[in-house]
Amino acid sequence: MIADSQRSNSTLPIPDEFAIKLSESLQEKIRLAIINNGGSISFEQYMQMALYEPGLGYYSAGSSKFGEEGDFVTAPEISPLFSRCIARQCQQVLSEIFSSSIFELGPGTGTMAIDIMLELKRNNSLPETYYLLEPSADLRQRQQHNIKNTIPQLEERFVWLDRLPKEKITGVILANEVIDAMPVIRIVIDNEIEEYAVACDSGANDQVRFQWVMRDIDQKLKSEIQVMFDTLRESIPTPYTTEINCNIKPWLNSLNDVLEEGLILISDYGYPRQEYFHPQRHAGTLICHYRHHAHDDPFLYPGLQDITASVDFTTVAEAAVNAGLHVSGFTTQAHFLIASGLDQFVSEYETDDVVERTKMVHQVTKLTMPGEMGEKFKFIGLTKELDIQLCGFGFIDQRSRL
Repeated sequence: MIADSQRSNSTLPIPDEFAIKLSESLQEKIRLAIINNGGSISFEQYMQMALYEPGLGYYSAGSSKFGEEGDFVTAPEISPLFSRCIARQCQQVLSEIFSSSIFELGPGTGTMAIDIMLELKRNNSLPETYYLLEPSADLRQRQQHNIKNTIPQLEERFVWLDRLPKEKITGVILANEVIDAMPVIRIVIDNEIEEYAVACDSGANDQVRFQWVMRDIDQKLKSEIQVMFDTLRESIPTPYTTEINCNIKPWLNSLNDVLEEGLILISDYGYPRQEYFHPQRHAGTLICHYRHHAHDDPFLYPGLQDITASVDFTTVAEAAVNAGLHVSGFTTQAHFLIASGLDQFVSEYETDDVVERTKMVHQVTKLTMPGEMGEKFKFIGLTKELDIQLCGFGFIDQRSRL
């Protein structure tokens, strides 16, 4: 996700009256959860409710999230070149598997699915089925509308799911910017490891105000965190705040259960563990996106803003291996796109329109330059019963950094 630089909350756009009432309804639900839990809840639970509470959470309430009218822009919406490169990787895998499918998690507006299928159609490599896992009724409706109006000839190949399928699939599972939106536990390391929890009080006019409180952390989790920190090459300063995603392992286990043969391709922003827990990241990686502005207050407008945390890709790799998957590649977004044919797609772009050419150059810059998405975003490929060298990691493979 791309948003403007962090700004003071006082300068952020003010929601309209309907949005404020929606947020207030969610705040009341969270407040009752806090009361029923003895005065506080974990930040993980708060984030779960803020993002996914049915009918009220950020991803459940139906507000515009993607593109210029939303809160952030994802790579597939910046340029179709991103999805064409992913299609090239999909094509390689699909050609090795009989009766193959693509299964996309969190498909957003459907833009990536559309561009992937268009590229595969151009290369006579269409999958039998393109599954989209989308529990949000509003987003599903947008995806269906966009697909019907863009590629009606391929509409019958798309199948929507609201949960993981019971039957195993063969092919490719895609997860673009999925892990960063998983609820996380927030901790602080000082003399001890403690957990941030969320409490509330009533401010002026009885408005609900959420606030951080500290509590003891689960002892098993504390031990696991301590083991991770003992492996770091650089000592961290204290106090040190960071986020721990405990959902990655069960999530990958569930994907492994679904995949019979093929590739799980994950793209997101984050770092290998040695960089994730870098001394300079002493304030953690938690960030909120609201109307293309980035800030660090997760208690602002609950339900109206996105809340994310960077991905520890070493945790992803460890969970994959424990699940029985093979880590077949890890690299930056820039290196993945280049290895997957980006230069070829650019060179084939024919137009005499200077404006269009400039626009395309700007898109490539956004996707590949270190100061944009090129270094911040990473790709990791996890394979099962698939013995091939993935083309997307053929330029520079950085598994040694994990």
